[in-house]
Amino acid sequence: MRILIIDDNKEIRQHLKINLEAEMYSVDTAEDGEKGSYVARTNEYDLILLDNVLPKKTGLDVCKEIRKAGKNIPIILLSVEASLEEKVKLLRAGADDYVAKPFSFSELLARIQAILRRPKATLAENLEIGNLVLNSRTHEVRRGSKNIYLTRKEYSLLELLIRNSGEVVSRGTIMEHVWDYDGNPFSNTIETHVFNLRKKIESGEDRLIWNVPGRGYKIAATV
Repeated sequence: MRILIIDDNKEIRQHLKINLEAEMYSVDTAEDGEKGSYVARTNEYDLILLDNVLPKKTGLDVCKEIRKAGKNIPIILLSVEASLEEKVKLLRAGADDYVAKPFSFSELLARIQAILRRPKATLAENLEIGNLVLNSRTHEVRRGSKNIYLTRKEYSLLELLIRNSGEVVSRGTIMEHVWDYDGNPFSNTIETHVFNLRKKIESGEDRLIWNVPGRGYKIAATV
C-alpha cells in the first residue's frame, strides 16, 4: 500500500516515513501544499496524511482540490488542536479523519489501519490463496507449515496480488501501489521482484504467480 505525507516539518516527515516503511507501506512525501496537491492528483495512493498548516496552500485547500479532481483517496488531517468549527470545515471539505498534533505513532497507525480496512471490510485479517497465508496485521507470510521472510517490497507486491486474486494486475498498477514516485517504470525492477517472490513462495510448491504477456501478473492457485 502506498501513502503520501504532506507536511512542511522535515522531522515529522522523516519520522512518519521511517516508521510507515517499517510497517510495509511505500511512502512519498511533499513539503508544501502546492507540491502535495499536484502529487496527490497525479499519482495513485491508498491514503494521504495531510498537515493543515502548510506553505503555499493550506491543508483545507489541498483537500478541496483532491476531491474536486475526483480522487476518493482517504485523507487524514494532521494539525495542532483546532476548534470544533475548524474540524467540521475540514471534514466537510473531504477529510476522512482528524488527528491532533502532537500524536503518538501507534495511535496514528491504528487510525490508518482502520481507514484502510473500510473499503474491504469483508476481507479477513488473513488473506489466503491456496495454502499460502498472509497476515495483514503482523505481516507474516506462511505457505503450508513454512514461514517465509519477504522484503518490504516483496510483501507489498504479494499483498497487492492477493487482494486482487484471480485478476490481472498491470505493471502500472504495481508501480503505483508498491513503489514510490522515484521508481523507474522502464527498469526491470518489477520483473526482478516477481522472480524473487516466486522463488520464495513457490519453492517446492505449486505455482501461484502467473505472467500474463502484455498485461501484467496475477496470482491464482490454478489458471
